[in-house]
Amino acid sequence: MEKTQKMNKMGTEKISRLLLTMGVPMIISMVVQAVYNIVDSYFVSCMKDPNIPALGDYAVNALTLAFPVQMLMVAVGVGTGVGINSILSRSLGEGNKEKCSKISGNSIFLALCTCVVFVIFGIFGVDAYIASQTSDPIITSMAVSYLKICTYSSLGVSMYMIFEKLLQATGYTMQTTVAQIVGAVVNMILDPIMIFGWCGCPKLGIDGAAIATVIGQFISFFIDAYFYFRCNSKHFNTSLKYMKPEGRIIRQIYQVGIPAIIMQALMSILTYSINVIFVRVSTDAVTAYGIYYKIQQFVFFAAFGMNNAMIPIIAFNYGKQDKKRVNDSIKYGLIYTVSILCAGIIILQIFAKQILGIFSLTESTTELAMLAIRIITPGFIFVGANIAYQGIFQALGNGVHSLILSLVRLIVVPLPLAYIFSCFDFASSIIWIAFPIGEAVAFIVALIFMANIRRKKINPIKNGV
Repeated sequence: MEKTQKMNKMGTEKISRLLLTMGVPMIISMVVQAVYNIVDSYFVSCMKDPNIPALGDYAVNALTLAFPVQMLMVAVGVGTGVGINSILSRSLGEGNKEKCSKISGNSIFLALCTCVVFVIFGIFGVDAYIASQTSDPIITSMAVSYLKICTYSSLGVSMYMIFEKLLQATGYTMQTTVAQIVGAVVNMILDPIMIFGWCGCPKLGIDGAAIATVIGQFISFFIDAYFYFRCNSKHFNTSLKYMKPEGRIIRQIYQVGIPAIIMQALMSILTYSINVIFVRVSTDAVTAYGIYYKIQQFVFFAAFGMNNAMIPIIAFNYGKQDKKRVNDSIKYGLIYTVSILCAGIIILQIFAKQILGIFSLTESTTELAMLAIRIITPGFIFVGANIAYQGIFQALGNGVHSLILSLVRLIVVPLPLAYIFSCFDFASSIIWIAFPIGEAVAFIVALIFMANIRRKKINPIKNGV
């Protein structure tokens, strides 16, 4: 009976309620993931050394430079997971259990391959990568050390993200939330202990922040793996024999997954490029952007949580060829996602000063971060729609459309504008405008794509109203 309920709830439960029951745990899960990214910044901003004035700012800057690679690790996991989520949910809707087993086994194999790639980068590429963004010896030393620990230990993040998507595709969103929360709590507890040398632990500084993050990721991995073998076995065979790579399955995963990986990786490219552009303005601008970006992630990741709920629901009902439920999923997904971003606008505009006050930053850096919040956040209303449309396109197998949308909002429009604005004497006041302009242009592109997809894929469905 439980198996039947789990299999059918995406095809039977009222969409407005289903999106919330699946989406809220995913939102919590994604917000908790944002905690990983900001906890380190908070604690390292509190680092002190009488011989190095503003050590906290140096440390936050180092994390900002390392962050694009961390984002890239997440991008590969999430992008692969999107492909897994889409085709696994559709296969469940079609009732093809053997294919579900192969998809799951091949997904675990791909996670192991991802880990190997990032370990190799950690050995051979980290030094050159950091040197391309800064020449400051203190920042370079901290950034290189932090990033090498993260890449050498990338098995944790690679595996937990894949197991998370395998669970989400079958409707077990609460289990993935538990794994995320436990990992984040472990990270938060260990951060000050390892950074400042509390409870008899050696004072490890920024290395301690990296180690705490890695341990939290491994904890999430182990919990997700436990739930995967316990819960998903009710739907299909979870035997490790299905880890044998199969070209047809991997190709189907990456037909949706590669555009999603590239789309997610664009965030890394954006952050790296902005670091390079902003350093033309000032080091404070780089640090301010790093802090703003991590605060922004709490809102964006909440929206991506709803996005993650939309994908399996839309894909499942598209696999069933239920036109009404596909349309309802799109409608309510858009409403909920835009609502999340509107709430983010209000909160950040009202409480910007209090939020920034949490960090031990210099006055000039704080002022720039405040300016970034004031200028960028009104564009969140477009962000909400764009994130929702990205999920809709992915669920319906139009990964390239989602990729193009991301290219417009993250690269094609904002980067050239940011570079142009950085050339002015008053660059620190106007450079932030590039981001909301990029989102507004992308929204127009999304509407055009959606009209075309609706005409070709949704309207021809015979089942439903």
